[in-house]
Amino acid sequence: MNARMTPHDAAPPDAGAPVETDIAIIGSGFAGLGMAIRLRQAGITDFIIAEKADSVGGTWRDNHYPGCACDVQSHVYSFSFAPNPRWTRMFACQPEIRAYLEDCTQRFGVQRHLRFAHELASAVYDDTRHRWQLTFANGQQWSARVLISGMGGLSRAAMPNIPGIETFRGKSFHSQHWDHGCPLDGKRVAVIGTGASAIQFVPQIAPRVAHLDLFQRTPPWIMPKADRPVTPLEQWLFRHLPFTQKIMRSALYCMLESRAFGFAIHPSLMKTAQKVAERHLRRQVPDPQLRATLTPDYTMGCKRILISNDYFPAVSRPNVSVTTTGIARIEEDAVVTTDGVRHPVDCLIFGTGFQVADPFPAGVVRGRGGVDIVDTWRDGAHAYLGTTLPGYPNFFMIVGPNTGLGHNSMVFMIESQVEYILRALKMMQAERTAAIEVRPQVEHSYNEQIQQKLSRAIWSTGGCKSWYLDPKTGKNTTLWPGFAYKFRRATRTFSMADYLAYSPVPQPGAQPGTQPLTQVHDSAAATSAQTS
Repeated sequence: MNARMTPHDAAPPDAGAPVETDIAIIGSGFAGLGMAIRLRQAGITDFIIAEKADSVGGTWRDNHYPGCACDVQSHVYSFSFAPNPRWTRMFACQPEIRAYLEDCTQRFGVQRHLRFAHELASAVYDDTRHRWQLTFANGQQWSARVLISGMGGLSRAAMPNIPGIETFRGKSFHSQHWDHGCPLDGKRVAVIGTGASAIQFVPQIAPRVAHLDLFQRTPPWIMPKADRPVTPLEQWLFRHLPFTQKIMRSALYCMLESRAFGFAIHPSLMKTAQKVAERHLRRQVPDPQLRATLTPDYTMGCKRILISNDYFPAVSRPNVSVTTTGIARIEEDAVVTTDGVRHPVDCLIFGTGFQVADPFPAGVVRGRGGVDIVDTWRDGAHAYLGTTLPGYPNFFMIVGPNTGLGHNSMVFMIESQVEYILRALKMMQAERTAAIEVRPQVEHSYNEQIQQKLSRAIWSTGGCKSWYLDPKTGKNTTLWPGFAYKFRRATRTFSMADYLAYSPVPQPGAQPGTQPLTQVHDSAAATSAQTS
């Protein structure tokens, strides 16, 4: 069955009373699918996966711009329980990653749990029924005991606040919403932003356009991309001798993990890696003036390090101009910079990233007493192990606050959280616990440790501002401050002592889900997970 088709048993229910399920997962990218697969493997089948689109894939479905690819090697950017011996390149392109996720959907039998065209409009915790009441944009309503967010941090496009942006009369779109029907050949194109997406699509469109104006606020550090095809012999070995792919995966993991020394342990080590990036720039950009324009003034690693072999040659083309002057406004047919220069434009493309610091729009997730998670996070996003939050019972996040990586595969972090959540659900079942929420003091202590470590990391000391930092508070609410294996170690066990646990009080004649809850385990001593 093709995962892009809504299965017959996943048809939306009739409108009316909420349909009950035990667990609701939001999103069907790596996070949502990984959670769903592991639930099924554990024998848990009473769950749904609510997906806003008509197919699975998450960010690898939504981002389909020319040149879209992963910047982590394929053998580690995949589930440990679902190796793919058929990867065609060391760094997989978007269509291949999307196909991999669709294959996992079918291989592990999660199709019947999918509910397509279910975009979450609101999730409100009902203090009376002790359940999450979910309303979707299509009008459907569900009720779930447990809510798991697999929405991720790269799901909401960030648009710049530029005066006159709404007056532009040509084609305009964000890279996440690439308009493949927009003719670029022979056109004057403006690209705003020089982040991870732009350095992939700019080389693809530069040879086609009449002129490309690239508006750069801050240049990125770019390393060579060690990409190559996976040879037929390697594919044969991976297929017939699976341990060879495990060796490859382990070797790549260890190599990537070693980079944490420079990011979070000894930031001074980044100077050595920076010399490699400087040499890469010198080799590919002979023009000294352009080279100076493309040279960052901050320590490497402060912003996301990018990898590319074709970006510098692309921006060195005679039909490409790199502009560092700030944008004053956008007119109906031009971008006007602060020096008064008009840059005529037929098409405007925004490579301006995502709303990482604000993963949930206002009003979507409300916990005890109707408190909006946006208000809970007024001083910056935070969570215990990036997964649970006081005041939000039975609510789990995958790729939550401070679980991002600058050096290794996010799939490793996702699997760590998935296993932690699975352990929590099994513990709740074993102890007949109806609801849990992390103790405020445990969550607070944990995040104090996180922020202390981040204050010494390259992202805070490297002399730049990045999307890793919350623009309101300046806190790094995005990244994990150290080795990925330490996060795996911190999530390896689930301790009920870290949580307030509630069980139903038997009431004669009470309907299921309406019994009052009583707190248990209150005398247990909390043992906060260590990040060191």
